[in-house]
Amino acid sequence: MASQLSRTLDTLKDQAKDALWALTSCVCQPSAKIKINGRTFKIIKVLGEGGFSFVYLAQDETSGRQFALKKIRCPTGSDGVKEAMREVAAYRRFRHPNIIRILDSAVVQDRDGDGKVVYLFLPLYKRGNLQDAINHNLVNGIHFPEREMVRLFLGTCEAVRAMHTYRAPMASAPLNGEVQDTVVAASSNSERSRLTHQQEEEHDNDDQSLPQPEGDAEGGYSYDGASVPLVNRRRGQQQQAEEIFDGDAELERLRTEEAPQQNGKTEIVPYAHRDIKPGNVMLSDDGQPILMDFGSTVKARIKIETRSQALAQQDLAAEQSTMPYRAPELFDTKTGTVLDEKVDIWSLGCTLYALAYSHSPFETTQTTEQGGSIAMSVLNGAYKHPTNASSIYSEGLRNLIDFMLKVNPSERPDIHEVIEKTQTVLQSLS
Repeated sequence: MASQLSRTLDTLKDQAKDALWALTSCVCQPSAKIKINGRTFKIIKVLGEGGFSFVYLAQDETSGRQFALKKIRCPTGSDGVKEAMREVAAYRRFRHPNIIRILDSAVVQDRDGDGKVVYLFLPLYKRGNLQDAINHNLVNGIHFPEREMVRLFLGTCEAVRAMHTYRAPMASAPLNGEVQDTVVAASSNSERSRLTHQQEEEHDNDDQSLPQPEGDAEGGYSYDGASVPLVNRRRGQQQQAEEIFDGDAELERLRTEEAPQQNGKTEIVPYAHRDIKPGNVMLSDDGQPILMDFGSTVKARIKIETRSQALAQQDLAAEQSTMPYRAPELFDTKTGTVLDEKVDIWSLGCTLYALAYSHSPFETTQTTEQGGSIAMSVLNGAYKHPTNASSIYSEGLRNLIDFMLKVNPSERPDIHEVIEKTQTVLQSLS
C-alpha cells in the first residue's frame, strides 16, 4: 500500500512538473528547446495532454519539419517504460492507411528525476481530430453532412478491422512477453550507455540530415503513415555504443518476430483498441480518418476466470478507456466471461452517435449536470436519439448506431458486419 501511494505521488509530481514546464516554456518562453538523439527540437506549443503524457508541437531546427512529439514520463520503479514501449510496438504492428504510423522513438534518462522519459515522434495532422470537428460544428450551429460523416466512420472502421484481424506468425512466441524482454534489455542498454549532458553537447556536431519528403511511398515521409526514422544512424560501432537507446533495437526485433516464417503460416490474433472516440481519430490533409493513440491496446480476447482478474480489467479500463465511450462489460466485468474485440464495436457506436449529435449517447443533461451516473446509463443501455434526429439523418444511419449499441456483447455485430452495414448506408446516400 505504501509503495503504491509512493508511486502515485511520484506520478502526480511528474505531471505537475510537465504542466509547469508546458506553461512556462510554451507560453512565457516560446523558444524552449530539447535535445533528443543528438538533434535539437524547438517546442512551439502544447497540442494536448493525458493522464500520463503531454503532446507538443515540435520543430526540428535543422530541417524545419514539424512533428507531434508525445512525451511520457516513467517514474523509477514503475512499469511505465514497458507500457510505453508496448505503445510503440502497437504503432509499428499495424500497417494500414487509416492507422497512424510512428516516425521515431527515444528513451532517455529524466534529468529532473530518477526515472525515464519516452518520446514518440508522430506525424502532425494540421486539421486536428474528429472531436475538433465536432466542437467546430457546435460553435457554428451546424452538423456533418451525412454522406461525409459516414465516409469518415467507414474509414475508422477499416482501421479497426485491421486490428481485429491482425495476422501473426503461428511459430512466434506471444508478442507481449517478447516486448517485455526487449524493454528490459533496452533499459539495461540505456543505463550502460547513458550520455552525460557534456557528452551530448559534444555529439551535437555528429548529426545527420533528416530524410526529406518522398511522397506517400513506403519508406518516404507521409502524413498518411509511412514510417521514417528521424535520424540516420551510420556511425562507427564505438560511437553507437555511446548512444541513447532510441527504439531501433526494439523495432528490429519486432520486424524479426512479426515476419512470417518460411512455411508462411499465420493465425489471426485480434487486438482491441479499447479507447476509440472522436478525439483519437485524426484527419489527414486530404480528409482521411487516421486512428491513433494505442496506449490502451491489448490482445482482444481475455478469459476472466477469477474475481480478481475481473476487478483488474475494470481498473485497467478505468485508467485507459474514456468513460462515455467505454463498453458495459468494462464497467462490470463478469467472472466466467471472455472480453473480446466487441468492446471496440460499442465504442464505434458511441463515436458515430457523437459525430451525428455532437456528444456521446451517455453524456446527457442528466449525467453531466444532474448528478446521474454514466456507468449506470451505459450498463442499462439508456440512450435515445434526439427528437429532431429524423429531420437531420436517415433511418439507416440511426439503425446503424443502434446496431452497435447492444449491452450484451454477444448481440453486437463484428467489425465485418459493421462495415457491410455502413457501406449499405453510404450507398443509399448516393
